Amino acid sequence: MSLDVLDDEHSPFVTILYATETGTAQDVAERLAHHCRRLHLTPKVFSVDAYSPEDIISETFIIFIISTTGSGKEPRSLTPLWTMLLRSDLPNDLFEDLDFAVFGLGDTAYEKFCWPAKLLSRRLVTLGAQEICERGEGDDQHQLGIDGAFEPWKVKLSEALLQIFPLPPDVEPTISDEALPPPRVTIVQGEKVSSGDSSNSAVDLLLEDKRYHNATLARFDRITASDWYQDVRHIEFDFGQDVKYSPGDVAVIHPELSAAHVDSFLISVGYANTADDLFTVEHTLRDQSLPDHMPRTVTLRQLFTRYLDISAVPRRSFFALLRHFVSDELEKEKIDEFLSPEGADLLYEYTQLVHRSIREVIEEFRSAKIPREYVFDLFPPLRPREFSIASSMHRFPRKLQLCIAIVKYRTKLKIPRRGVATTYLSSLQIGDTIPIGIKKGGLINLPADLNTPIICVGPGTGIAPVRAVVEERSLLGAKDSILYQGCRSALKDQYYKAEFEKAAEDGTLTYRVACSRDGPEGVKRTYVQDLIGEDGEKIWDIVGKKQGWLYISGSSNKMPAGVRAAVREAVVKYGGKTEEDAADYVAAMEREGRLIEDCWS
Repeated sequence: MSLDVLDDEHSPFVTILYATETGTAQDVAERLAHHCRRLHLTPKVFSVDAYSPEDIISETFIIFIISTTGSGKEPRSLTPLWTMLLRSDLPNDLFEDLDFAVFGLGDTAYEKFCWPAKLLSRRLVTLGAQEICERGEGDDQHQLGIDGAFEPWKVKLSEALLQIFPLPPDVEPTISDEALPPPRVTIVQGEKVSSGDSSNSAVDLLLEDKRYHNATLARFDRITASDWYQDVRHIEFDFGQDVKYSPGDVAVIHPELSAAHVDSFLISVGYANTADDLFTVEHTLRDQSLPDHMPRTVTLRQLFTRYLDISAVPRRSFFALLRHFVSDELEKEKIDEFLSPEGADLLYEYTQLVHRSIREVIEEFRSAKIPREYVFDLFPPLRPREFSIASSMHRFPRKLQLCIAIVKYRTKLKIPRRGVATTYLSSLQIGDTIPIGIKKGGLINLPADLNTPIICVGPGTGIAPVRAVVEERSLLGAKDSILYQGCRSALKDQYYKAEFEKAAEDGTLTYRVACSRDGPEGVKRTYVQDLIGEDGEKIWDIVGKKQGWLYISGSSNKMPAGVRAAVREAVVKYGGKTEEDAADYVAAMEREGRLIEDCWS
């Protein structure tokens, strides 16, 4: 019996909740939904922040797909649920009627591999839930990427699902993944519009969302030296009205792809002649998502400019679906080779190593003829980008400021790689207006008592949320703040140097800078964690004796772990604790909300 013709009303429902930052966990959740339909189950897929904790408590079966961000933190979308689950007053049998499974996504290059998934699994068990199969842990370092763990875990999950939801005797599961899945939409043809018509339907839908406001670009200043290899910008947007945000909040920007890249793609994929034909999208498979804020009636040109991402590096699942649409035998063989276990290295070298984009792949697989109804299945959504706000609302009630590195780099490919969002922002002119959303960051809180001392650590563009914290505290009258800033050179990339030095002169800030490349050749480089180590006695005075707070912001490489190690050392040396007790003390700071880490990979 084919799954595609089953009556969903008679199929058991399965809830799949995902928590993602980059979209990978959502992609896995939607692939799993396809698989559940092959088992004659009816999946419901939601972002975990779109599903209330009360609804979770009433569920009897949930599959969680949980990614990892930074150096072991949960995605922002998971934070509200996780905060609720950590409440000490929850009964041990809260989830006694819940069966669940968890698949985590992570990278073994980081110490806390799949940490949010592990913690969620353990916490649900302590609250009475039953885990129906061993937790899966996808590793970016595996030669097959996430699929190296996801595919075998999916088999184990299938066995467990069929025990919980046994099929009628006359029904067989359709286990094969080789069949072309049904599209998530149907298309209703409309009229043709002028290619020069830059419809504002996308902007209108964004502005219907109360989290978005029109903002005018007021500043786009380079704050690295003109001869420096990295181009970092101080960007200011003016809303023309009061807006509310707090330190740690993020600006949400929906980028658009350049007309030249979109035109080139439309030609290569054979859509040029119909690119400006209006059509209506009917969402038929509700467990498969559509891009946010997309109008129901749209053109292909609008889709690939605003809603579908042809600049992303394709995942393995992209090639699995693309194979159904290529007719050339050599191209099919190439895809088969990529998808085989033996071809994993070839696929990595072709895509990830050189950051080859979907647009460039389509240009090489020229026989591909992609039906319009499958564009949402093949091409990932063009996700909005989130940037930490680098200013205080109390200083700029109608504006917000950002500190952003323009992404541009070279690989073995001839054409330089560029970031989608920063390329879009660079294309704007002073005075241009775009919709910007403001989203709660969920990570940074300020101590209610202004006399509570804080330590801020912000190397590189990690200075953005830290600058907001320092600015906010200063304007509110706090004086006991220390900033450890990291850069490579005082003359090249010490962002906001003048204003931090002014704050230090005014007595509202203690300012320490580690310039890692300014030392003599052959001498060990100095990083922020080294300065914290030098200031160990003062660090213990703040975090130990005065119960101060610590903020860490920046890239989740070795820096966050190095800072934590330096703090533990201070606790041992000046707090008189053992190394084990020092580790427990730092962990307790985090549980109490006195150690806040806002880092990204």
